[in-house]
Amino acid sequence: MSTDTPGSQSSLHRANLERVLRAVRMAGSLTQAEIARGTGLSAATVSNIVRELKESGTVVVADTSSGGRRARSVSLSGDAGIVVGVDFGHTHLRVAVGNLAHRVLAEESEPLDVDVSAQQGFDLAERMVARLLEQAGFRSDKVIGVGLGVPGPIDQETGALGSTAILPGWTGVMPGQELAQRLGMPVHVDNDANLGALGELVWGAGRGLGELAYIKVASGVGAGLVINGQIYRGPGGTAGEIGHITLDEAGPVCRCGNRGCLETFVGSRYLLNLLNANHPGELTLGKVVQLAQQGDLGCRRVIADAGRQIGMGVATLCNLLNPRRVILGGELAEAGELVLSPIRDSVARYAIPSAARQLSVVPGTLGGRAEVLGALALVMSEMGETGGI
Repeated sequence: MSTDTPGSQSSLHRANLERVLRAVRMAGSLTQAEIARGTGLSAATVSNIVRELKESGTVVVADTSSGGRRARSVSLSGDAGIVVGVDFGHTHLRVAVGNLAHRVLAEESEPLDVDVSAQQGFDLAERMVARLLEQAGFRSDKVIGVGLGVPGPIDQETGALGSTAILPGWTGVMPGQELAQRLGMPVHVDNDANLGALGELVWGAGRGLGELAYIKVASGVGAGLVINGQIYRGPGGTAGEIGHITLDEAGPVCRCGNRGCLETFVGSRYLLNLLNANHPGELTLGKVVQLAQQGDLGCRRVIADAGRQIGMGVATLCNLLNPRRVILGGELAEAGELVLSPIRDSVARYAIPSAARQLSVVPGTLGGRAEVLGALALVMSEMGETGGI
C-alpha cells in the first residue's frame, strides 16, 4: 500500500510517471520531445522518467528522426500486458486482442442477430475472447482489462444499458458486470459512438486533435464527443445522443418516444423503406451505398437527403461545442463525398460562420473496426496505477 503523502516528492514523481505513461499508451509511440510538449513536463524530467521506465522494462526506446533531427522514440514494451476489445453491433460481434504498443495481435468478427438475447450474445463473446487469446498465444492472466462497446447509452451510476439501446431486450442489462463475471477480468464499458470517437482519436482520423465529434450513422445515430483530448460522457452518460435532436415535431415517432428525431430521418430502417419499392430483393444500407456509387439516382438522392439532415445535427454541435473536426463513421460513411458534401452544405447554412470555417468534415479511416479499436484504447485510457501495467 502506498504511503506517499500528497504534495511530497515521491507522490509528485509518481504523478509525473503516470502522465508520461498515459501519453505513450494513448499515442502508441512518441518522441521524448513530444512527451514533454504533451505533458507540460520539462525535457530533463521526461528524460529521467523514460530512463527509469526503460530500466524496469516498461518501455522501449529507439533512435528515430523528427523534423529532420535525431530523436528518441518511446513506446510501451510489447510484453507489458494484453488488452481485449469487444464490440456488440446491431448485426455483428467483433473482438480484438492487442498489446500496449498498439499492435493488434488477433481479431475476428461474427454475425449477431438483432433479436439475440443478451445471454446468447455474452456466450458468443466469451467463446471468441478465449479463442483469440489462444490464437495470440497468451493466457488470460496476461490480460490487463477488457473494453466493451454496446449500441446504446450506459447509465454512469448503475452501469445499466439505457432504454434507447439498439438491441431489443437488452435494456436494463449491466453488460460490464456480466462480462467481467464471465471472463474474470476487469471490464470497462461504453457506448459504440464514444468508442468510435476514441478509436479515431487514437488510431485514425482524429490523431493529434483535442476537440472532435465522431458521428456514427447505421441502424441508429450517435455521436462521441472529445473535449480537451478526453471523451465527454456527461453526468448521466448520455452526452452525444445527436440522433434524438428534434427536426420535426410532427414527424415519425422515434424509439425514444419523441417525434421527428434526426434518427427517424437518417437511420437505416427509414432510408431502406424509401427505396424498397423500387429495389426488389433484400436491400441493406451497404447495398444502397454500393448502388449509389454505381450511379443509381434514387440511392444517390436518398443519401444526399440524409447528408443534409445529418448536417443540421452537425451544425448544432458546431454552435454548441465548436469542434475542429467531425468524423463520419458507420455504414453511411462508405458513401464518401455523396454524403459528406451535403453535410458540409448544411453546416455552412446552419452553423455560426466562424465555427463552420474552422470545421473539417471527414470520413473515418478505421471503417467497421473503429469501435473495437476504441475498446482497446478505452482500457489503455482507464488504466490507473503504474502497478497495473
